[in-house]
Amino acid sequence: MAEKLDLVAEVREDQGKGASRRLRREGKVPAILYGGGRPPRSLSLDHNKLTREMQEEAFYSSILTIKAGDRTQPAIIKDVQRHPSKPQILHIDLQRVLADEKIRMNVPIHYLNEDIAIGVKQGGGVVSRLMTDVEVTCLPADLPEYLEIDIADLDVDDMLYLSNLEVPEGVELTHTEDRDQPIVSIHIPKKIVEPEEEEELAAAAEAEAGEVPTAGDEEKGEDKDKDTED
Repeated sequence: MAEKLDLVAEVREDQGKGASRRLRREGKVPAILYGGGRPPRSLSLDHNKLTREMQEEAFYSSILTIKAGDRTQPAIIKDVQRHPSKPQILHIDLQRVLADEKIRMNVPIHYLNEDIAIGVKQGGGVVSRLMTDVEVTCLPADLPEYLEIDIADLDVDDMLYLSNLEVPEGVELTHTEDRDQPIVSIHIPKKIVEPEEEEELAAAAEAEAGEVPTAGDEEKGEDKDKDTED
């Protein structure tokens, strides 16, 4: 089951871009709490505290308890807007959750035994994670923090698929029509050839094919030309 985390928020009355800019200058993050059959509520969060919380993987797949004044409300993260060039959170969207209503969430996939997988340890391959998270639907109480899959038996050129993921009771994958989608594989990495090395290999191949004369062939050709002139 997903971990429960607390976020302390302040109710804000000011709206608009100007109010949001003022909040950001004060080290706050504008937020909106919506859903649950109730009107949206404008909030603000402490930027530094929020940043620390967001460093944890569980933050994005957990039920958050939003504390605003003397009221609390369970909610989930629906959207985070970040500054394109600064380590700054610009806005965050929160959705209320109700105990008897199913929610949709993306939860991370944890791949177990990557370092001892057959294709890695014996075959010299590397693990390629084709999916790092997956969307699930469930009641809030059943929300998993993450899903696990063991790849110890995966060999080179083998794959595992969405259909190989085991989910807890009460949890469903939303990708029901595409269960054959691969999520992880092991392959032999291709050698990266440097441009200089590539030119040398090409020249050697041409010389071997007789397309490029060697130094000795060039000298013989010059001697033959001199004999013809004489």
